[in-house]
Amino acid sequence: MTDASRFFAQSYAEARAGFLAAAAEAGLAVHGHAHPMLGSDGEALAMDVARFGAADARALLIVSSACHGVEGFCGSGVQRALLADPGLHAEARAAGVALLYVHALNPWGFSWWRRVTQENVDLNRNFVDFHAPLPPNPGYDELATWIVPRDWPSPEADARLSAYADAHGPRALQEAISRGQYAHPEGLFYGGRAPTWSHQTLRHVLHDHGRRCARLGWIDLHTGLGPSGHGERIFAGPDDADTLARARAWWGGAVTSIYDGSSSSARLSGLMWLAAWQECPRAQITGMALEYGTLPLPAVLDALRADHWLALHPEAPQPQREAIRRRMRDTFYVDDDEWKARVVEQGLQAVREAVRGMGGD
Repeated sequence: MTDASRFFAQSYAEARAGFLAAAAEAGLAVHGHAHPMLGSDGEALAMDVARFGAADARALLIVSSACHGVEGFCGSGVQRALLADPGLHAEARAAGVALLYVHALNPWGFSWWRRVTQENVDLNRNFVDFHAPLPPNPGYDELATWIVPRDWPSPEADARLSAYADAHGPRALQEAISRGQYAHPEGLFYGGRAPTWSHQTLRHVLHDHGRRCARLGWIDLHTGLGPSGHGERIFAGPDDADTLARARAWWGGAVTSIYDGSSSSARLSGLMWLAAWQECPRAQITGMALEYGTLPLPAVLDALRADHWLALHPEAPQPQREAIRRRMRDTFYVDDDEWKARVVEQGLQAVREAVRGMGGD
């Protein structure tokens, strides 16, 4: 086992125990927001929050994991590596920057090896105004029957999606599927009809910890897009030139954006990090999603489609169930020492760059 591998777990319960131990070793108290449901092995679930630095610090950097459940294997490992780095905490203290570790934004999905919450909602599509008309997605409406087909596998469904890509381009297919949709509750990238438990709990965390700071940074850890092991730095915020320029000043010109088409991600609706602008109105906010690649996009989408099919078919044979679940985990978590080392190295670098960018008055 390499040095980086020791930070990574094989289950949510192991990851949570490791995070709690790492926080205790760093001298940090943890506030656990208990989830109302149990995990896949009957374990308690929680969104755990640990803070390094003064409660009244003018600068606060959030590092969060498992927005998309199963992606938490990676994010939790990076968080544990950060907690185990006393040099990082010394740099943050010297710069006057507090660090907030939010472990398992979606603990249910983490435990059950799913990307969605217990409500079948993509948390990063759930932050919309539910009192207003919900964002339409005509592309998804057209393809819904084939994205999650009646049978799995389905060569006919695959052919229909390929035909759409041939007619409109692969990027159009990606956007139709992943942008976010609010009309198909059993489908992929469903944004929901109301705020989820994770949505509401995260708002409480942001309000409790971010309402007094003048500068707020946020690094949200993800997996599933881009070349394996590469951490794409995707701008997280509104379509605002000044905020994007500040993100690029912190993290380099390679920071991509969903707004100008430079990101591997499509343009999305209901983005989670926009809640920071509502809950922390006094702060100047700068954020990014650190998106680590795993498998090629078609394989990632195929794993997601199979996972959603399985959720609708509890009668599926046990070998098929196990194969689909394992494929989900392996799609969003590369259990390889070299991949883990690269993930940790890039995570530490990004956090240090944010601390330097936030330091001073």
